[in-house]
Amino acid sequence: MSRTVSRHQLDVFFFPSVYSYFPVLGCVPKLVTIHDTFPELFPHLVFPDRKARLLWKAKQSLAKLQASLIVTVSDFSRRCLIKYLGIPGSRIRIVNESFDPIFRPLADVQEDGHLDRYGIDKNSPFLLYVGGFSPHKNLSMLLDVFREIVLDFRFRDLRLVFAGDHDGDSFYSCYDELRAAVIKEGLEERIIFTGYVPDETLVHLFNRARAVVLPSFGEGFGLPAMEAAACGTPVVATNCSPLPELLGEGALYVSPTERGELLGQLVRVLTDEELCRKMRRAALQAASSLTWQNSARQLLAIFEEVGQRSSS
Repeated sequence: MSRTVSRHQLDVFFFPSVYSYFPVLGCVPKLVTIHDTFPELFPHLVFPDRKARLLWKAKQSLAKLQASLIVTVSDFSRRCLIKYLGIPGSRIRIVNESFDPIFRPLADVQEDGHLDRYGIDKNSPFLLYVGGFSPHKNLSMLLDVFREIVLDFRFRDLRLVFAGDHDGDSFYSCYDELRAAVIKEGLEERIIFTGYVPDETLVHLFNRARAVVLPSFGEGFGLPAMEAAACGTPVVATNCSPLPELLGEGALYVSPTERGELLGQLVRVLTDEELCRKMRRAALQAASSLTWQNSARQLLAIFEEVGQRSSS
């Protein structure tokens, strides 16, 4: 592939992720996107073995060396790249992510019938997690906290929904261990694994959820939280992320190592209706500031910057 690329006269070669990176021969300017530093901070939670960790380290090192500039998705990630990867701030540019316009508040979600296929009762409240099943998503702590919450009589009808493709997930996954823990705790009737959910159905999940939970050890952006915010759904999320800056009062934040914080904040969103109303208003306002049009303009400006550098 490197040889094929080198035969063409290119103004710039853009890698939207380190995962897609491969060495490119010649002098064509290269842009490489590094979303976060979690493979470096939590290698045992991201890679299944030492060989995979070493291969990743070699690939990312070469990508950093070849890149004319590094692109990342938030100022939080920019600070992490500087601190943990030693990349000078002058070499980093930010292109914010956004969400599909399909994510929006819906009317009459109780009667839409979209969630019947997943066994979600229209009268049962639920907490929602959306994403992959990598160990760094901290889902074992979420499961443990949920187990305690449902011991409270007030939450006897509460469910926990995990929405994500556990069969086709190409990343290191803890799905089997999580599913086994659900069975061990006797929570099969309370916890639902949907598998892959298309966006046209996912928007209904977001709108019906009491709250979306993102307890990860870290997020470079936290797209599911922003999609939830665009639907006006309260979010409880990790503070090791840009979400406190992006969502402000539209979410509650927890340390991913503090079980008691997650328990307390989830109980708050389940019991405090006035708090939830304020969070919905703040979330919708925060989400309105992010658009793919702005992201495209940011990326185009970087392309032009790199092109001008190479021609001078």
